[in-house]
Amino acid sequence: MSLSEILGAAVSGLNAAQAGLKTVSTNIANVGTPGYARERVNQSTAVTADRISGVTVGEPIRIADKFLEAAVYRRATDLGVSEVQANYLDRMQALLGAPDSESGLPSRLDAINSAAIAMTGALGAEQNAADFIARAADAIGTIQRLDTDIAMLSADADAEIGMSVERINALLTQIHKLNDTVSRLDGLGRSSAGTVDQRNMAVEELSGMLGVVAREQPNGRIMIETSSGAPLLDGRLRLLSYPSSKSGTGAALADYPGIDIRFANERGEMGAATGDRIESSAVGGKLGGLIDLRDRTMPGFREQLGTLFTGLARALNGASNASSSVPAPARLYGSTTALATSDRLGFTGASYFAVTAADGTVVAQTRVDFDALGAGATVNDALTAINAGLGGAGTATFANGRLVIEASGAGRGVVVADDATAPSNRGGVGFSQYFGLNDMVRAEGALTVPAGFAPGDAHGFDTGSTADLMLRDASGRVIARATMAPVGGGTMGDLVTQLNTSPLGTYGSFSIDGAGRFRFDQAPGVTGTVLSIPADSTNRHATGISFSALAGLTGSTNALAAGQVAPELRNTPSRLPLAIFDPSAGVGNRGLLATDTRAAQFYTDSFSKVADLGKDGNVSLERYASLILGEAGTTAANAQSRLEDATARKQDATNRRDSFSGVNIDEELAQMIVLQNSYSAAARVVSVAGEMYDTLIGMMN
Repeated sequence: MSLSEILGAAVSGLNAAQAGLKTVSTNIANVGTPGYARERVNQSTAVTADRISGVTVGEPIRIADKFLEAAVYRRATDLGVSEVQANYLDRMQALLGAPDSESGLPSRLDAINSAAIAMTGALGAEQNAADFIARAADAIGTIQRLDTDIAMLSADADAEIGMSVERINALLTQIHKLNDTVSRLDGLGRSSAGTVDQRNMAVEELSGMLGVVAREQPNGRIMIETSSGAPLLDGRLRLLSYPSSKSGTGAALADYPGIDIRFANERGEMGAATGDRIESSAVGGKLGGLIDLRDRTMPGFREQLGTLFTGLARALNGASNASSSVPAPARLYGSTTALATSDRLGFTGASYFAVTAADGTVVAQTRVDFDALGAGATVNDALTAINAGLGGAGTATFANGRLVIEASGAGRGVVVADDATAPSNRGGVGFSQYFGLNDMVRAEGALTVPAGFAPGDAHGFDTGSTADLMLRDASGRVIARATMAPVGGGTMGDLVTQLNTSPLGTYGSFSIDGAGRFRFDQAPGVTGTVLSIPADSTNRHATGISFSALAGLTGSTNALAAGQVAPELRNTPSRLPLAIFDPSAGVGNRGLLATDTRAAQFYTDSFSKVADLGKDGNVSLERYASLILGEAGTTAANAQSRLEDATARKQDATNRRDSFSGVNIDEELAQMIVLQNSYSAAARVVSVAGEMYDTLIGMMN
């Protein structure tokens, strides 16, 4: 080996040691930098003319394991879902209030029952009746405020979806630009480690926003797809398009648009749609969690609140319609129904209709046997029977779906009571309650009782009116939609047939139950579906009652929004019905007593009495309230547990990645000593070679 070769090899050793020390210093400087992957000198044996001539130093190599990095991305997706769900569900739980909080919903409902019990033991004193009415109004107001607050949470989730889409687009654009840089540096043979670190940090954040799969390409780029396989980034950038409104009303909507994936140019300007869409929580990450909250969790709880209100109204109205105030009201002004005078009456059993004096003396009385009227009897036939039986002492009229019975003569009032042995019944409620004649809780423009229609009844909707029905799966994805378009002159059964032959029929079947409600039963093998009616322009016989209101397919009707304690009761608590009419008293005798407060027990019993809540089954109001509140608490607690678990799993995955690619100070210091010694040894060789050169030159001189 010549002196030149010795000197060249030694100098290459100096360069290698110097490059190694630079890498060590870079690693030590970034020991606390999140996402930094340590570097290692890329060196190999230098060979010239088949002989070793020293060492060759290349660009530093980034030390990382793509499988460990992929695990971090997956855990970030799980954490993104868990974080946002735990946050929103905790907020929802706070709105419900603690079980022992006086302002919470559980306490409000308990207060109604306590006030009802107080009326039974205090002979119906007016102050106790006023307290009972106030407690009922407070409970209804609490349910309404809670419904509004949950709707605002849904709107917040939608707004956050819009912001998440913007952040996702910013990350995709950033990764696309970093891809260009990595590919260019790799092509030039230069180190792209720093740029790759930045790119991986962006991918990790992106993984928290939605589930993605990142694949590294031979040219150094990474290709990104959603977890369902929709491309987001390859050689061409794609961005998400969501038409959210930053200046909107902040209200929850019945239906939300999907998120389109669109091609984008280098300036980030969106172009044509790719055909792929994000429509459900299956996308994963924070975005998937928000979609699930907005489309499934929050609407589901609001639907339960609607059912709770309907159950409360039905329970209290069942008690108030089974009793009367003393003196009786001069006019019983019914709630709006979906009926017309030509409709089938549909009642069985019998009811008493009476006019009483101010002291409760019966002035006129009649018993209407609905069975005797015949199966084909109409609403108008019932009016005729009532008016004929009262003989001018009272008059029953029916218009725009509302029944009104008014007493003739000053100081007189009207009483309606069911026959004790054969009570009237349509859809599970009596005549007075069905028509809302003596309702304590009113909800104008909505129904708080089953409609009671049969398949052969005319549907009563005009041609041209429509109702849009939408079915979602367990992930919130819309799997079927249908527009019900009634044809004038058709029947309720025709509507059932139309729905069953629509795309919705693939996933289940529609029918009309014994209470006259529409119901949807899932097909075998289909689970977790949720039916909603986002738009409805139908109006039965101009009563203001739509298909969605009478069908009972969802708990989300307008009944809760319109619900209130009857104004006449709030203004005059003494008008609260607490007396029980005695049909056996007969004309000229007292059928009502001012001291009678036996009906107070009806209000108390209504909370524990098992009621038909439609698709939510037969359950007492007390039990149903505890179930939905308990479910909300359990859901929030489970979300918190999932968050803790996801946080631990994400940290574990990060630790595993960092233990492989992160900087270990002890290892770097040990490597630094080795490199320092190597540098000193190489320098010594250079020095010796220099001395040998000097000796050789001296000999030549």
